Amino acid sequence: MARRKGTLFGKPRGKVVKHPGSFKRAAAAHHEGTAEFARHVLKRGSKASTKMKRKAGLAKAFATMRREKGAKKTHRRTRKG
Repeated sequence: MARRKGTLFGKPRGKVVKHPGSFKRAAAAHHEGTAEFARHVLKRGSKASTKMKRKAGLAKAFATMRREKGAKKTHRRTRKG
């Protein structure tokens, strides 16, 4: 099944990410990066809200998708000459 352009996980972007930037702002408020804050929030015994835990899981999924997308690209080396 081919994914449509402008979708995430087969759903329109607006249904997956309802408040763009809110997780990054929360991470910045804790003086952490998004990956570090996601680990902190998803750690066992964390007192974070369920909503924040869902955002952290989504942030980790996006990081994985971004990493896999970067691995697919081939970089051409240019010779100086």
